[in-house]
Amino acid sequence: MGLLNKLFDANKREVKRLKKMADQIDALSSEMEKLSDDQLRAKTEEFKQRHQNGESLDDLLIEAFAVVREGARRVLGLYPYKVQLMGGIALHEGNIAEMKTGEGKTLTATMPVYLNALAGKGVHVVTVNEYLASRDATEMGKLYEFLGLTVGLNLNSMSKEEKKEAYQADITYGTNNEFGFDYLRDNMVLYKEDKVQRPLYYAVIDEVDSILIDEARTPLIISGQAEKSTQLYIQANAFVKTLKRDEDYTYDEKTKAVLLTEEGINKAEKYFGIDNLFDLKHVTLNHHISQALKAHVSMHRDVDYVVQDGEIVIVDQFTGRLMKGRRYSDGLHQAIEAKEGLKIQNESMTLATITFQNYFRMYAKLAGMTGTAKTEEEEFRNIYNMRVIVIPTNKPVIREDRPDLIYATMEGKFRAVVEDIYQRHMTGQPVLVGTVAIETSELLSKMLTKKGVRHNVLNAKNHQREAEIIAHAGEKGAVTIATNMAGRGTDIKLGKGVSELGGLAVIGTERHESRRIDNQLRGRSGRQGDPGVTQFYLSMEDELMRRFGSDNLKNMMSRLGMDDSQPIQSKMVTRAVESAQKRVEGNNFDARKRLLEYDDVLRQQREIIYKQRDEVLESDNLRSIIENMIRSVLERVVQSHASTAEDEEQWNLQGIVDYVNANLLPEGDVTVEDLLGKEPDEMVDLIFSKVQKRYDEKEESLSKEQMREFEKVILLRAVDSKWIDHIDAMEQLREGIHLRAYGQIDPLREYQNEGYQMFELMIEAIEEETAKYIMKAEIHSNLERQEVAKGQAVNPKEDGEKVKRQPFRKKVNIGRNDPCPCGSGKKYKNCHGKTAG
Repeated sequence: MGLLNKLFDANKREVKRLKKMADQIDALSSEMEKLSDDQLRAKTEEFKQRHQNGESLDDLLIEAFAVVREGARRVLGLYPYKVQLMGGIALHEGNIAEMKTGEGKTLTATMPVYLNALAGKGVHVVTVNEYLASRDATEMGKLYEFLGLTVGLNLNSMSKEEKKEAYQADITYGTNNEFGFDYLRDNMVLYKEDKVQRPLYYAVIDEVDSILIDEARTPLIISGQAEKSTQLYIQANAFVKTLKRDEDYTYDEKTKAVLLTEEGINKAEKYFGIDNLFDLKHVTLNHHISQALKAHVSMHRDVDYVVQDGEIVIVDQFTGRLMKGRRYSDGLHQAIEAKEGLKIQNESMTLATITFQNYFRMYAKLAGMTGTAKTEEEEFRNIYNMRVIVIPTNKPVIREDRPDLIYATMEGKFRAVVEDIYQRHMTGQPVLVGTVAIETSELLSKMLTKKGVRHNVLNAKNHQREAEIIAHAGEKGAVTIATNMAGRGTDIKLGKGVSELGGLAVIGTERHESRRIDNQLRGRSGRQGDPGVTQFYLSMEDELMRRFGSDNLKNMMSRLGMDDSQPIQSKMVTRAVESAQKRVEGNNFDARKRLLEYDDVLRQQREIIYKQRDEVLESDNLRSIIENMIRSVLERVVQSHASTAEDEEQWNLQGIVDYVNANLLPEGDVTVEDLLGKEPDEMVDLIFSKVQKRYDEKEESLSKEQMREFEKVILLRAVDSKWIDHIDAMEQLREGIHLRAYGQIDPLREYQNEGYQMFELMIEAIEEETAKYIMKAEIHSNLERQEVAKGQAVNPKEDGEKVKRQPFRKKVNIGRNDPCPCGSGKKYKNCHGKTAG
């Protein structure tokens, strides 16, 4: 308890400090009221000037917030409460303001957004979907424009020019996916003018827990096509259909792991006519069988995915929404397509990727708001360095949260839920029913139709009208069934006479694996001091109860002779459920932390490569960079053929000459005689001076502009193609690395070490390719920068995907015993074939 009190006191102290500042803002209200519209608007220019003259944003806070507050009264007819001022200060300081539903988060954000926009570096307001981004940009935009600031809206469907314009505005609204994808696309452009974003400065994330936690397990990916045979998916699928549970494979409910038994392995070997399934040459087959098993046993139609227009569409387990354009990786998507008898799509290849954690950590300052974040405070602090500050409500919450009702079976539970809805509906009390899965909402809908209760169903299948339906869910007689997160960010106002009926009743049909999402559902009722009631119905057959040992309770209920019409309502059971939720939350946190630890390896590499790309795009003359590359290639070649540690007689001078002839200079420019009797660094100097002379000749034969453009074309091509191969290789490495754990080796450390080595090799490969093409390629006048692979955003939400037009990449196949194309004179398998393998 000591720790809890300490945390609580820290929040109390923080709230006290914020309240003091809010009082100072409040004290300016009469002064602001006296200003005319033009005088109020002129404050913006005055603040900008003062900021340029050295005043910090903190110095301007009190006055700026007072200006926005008065502006909101005039333009929107809304006047921020003191608690909203406090929330706004917390956001300006780069923290998370936890404010209950209905406390006006959208209006709260206007003050810190305005203040930070004065710096002129662009403020991003991030929302969970495009509907909310458009709504807020339009409504709050009136206030910003009244105060003399510009507002942009960044949508998935926009052209590059429109996006660029949106990002140039003082304040830009958009979704987390769109901001993230624009960052990735900006780092694939061929001309610096094609970039749409400015450097990332300040972001305010609405529903911050949804974006930084629920979606943090899914990285953003821009992918291209990889050619792979689809036949094996079909064969593995046909084989898996012949297997029996517990005899041929085992399934673990908790971890969702499916494994073949000895009997199953024998069947597989017989079916595919092989001796040993675990032989190295059958790795691919083994992988296909395990994905087919997973598709059949742990992935369920209409729960994990739906089939729509002949395609598998993933259902987001947190929001119940359809995530069009998103695909399961690692061949699982293809395995499900085979299971459902659909056309199998090609596996894709990753061209660029980033996790939300690493994208948002690049902002100079980050803030967020939500109704529920305290349960995840540790994660926000550790990963994003943001504190969660619980802002008091404007009016006390008088909603009644009843203890859970627990039934023995699902059937009994749903009967009770429908009866409860029916009784409340008869009195006219509005009811909002929260479900975890699409199929639950459809089942309830059928049961209510039988009872003759008119209702609306909101789920991933019709989320267009979502916000509008949710907004009316508080009207007399309304019954709304929604997946837990449907219409998130929309306020439910009570209709006429509803308060007297007890306010909005929220009914949960099962507990979500995260307490935060249950709290969100509860928070839909009892806004701004309204009355309300919440009740969760559980059964011993619910997934959460099944996963965490409900057998004892079930036995206890049958021993006590309780039938399905009698629930138990016990604090003990409610506590048991909460501790189960804490365990799941802990597991999920670990999974996200792990993802981040792995992605951090790629993050450092990504930053180096993107910085290098920017230098190439920004620079007017790349000659010095390229000469440095050529020099380091020469040093490596000389070092590998004439190491100072060896006796001079062991040196292979012919090898050096061969490499230089093949890759850098015309035949005969350097001979073995030239190198005899020289120290290794003298050899490097000699060859390098000849390279520079050759470079000068090249430059004379072309115009300055052509030569500079030629350098860019070569360098960008080398960086992009090698980087894409590298990302793909890192992904393969990551998938296999966990097997190292069997050898008592820490997989993460191995991944870091090997990832670092692979990166070094990639840098060397970029230098070698650049050196070779700069020195050897013939230059024609029609030079054009080219993208090296087709790419499209694999969008982790329902906004569809954007396909970019890009030329194909040519691959040359080299035999293992052919001479290595690097010109070393060695066979490919003994030279670059080693690293390629």
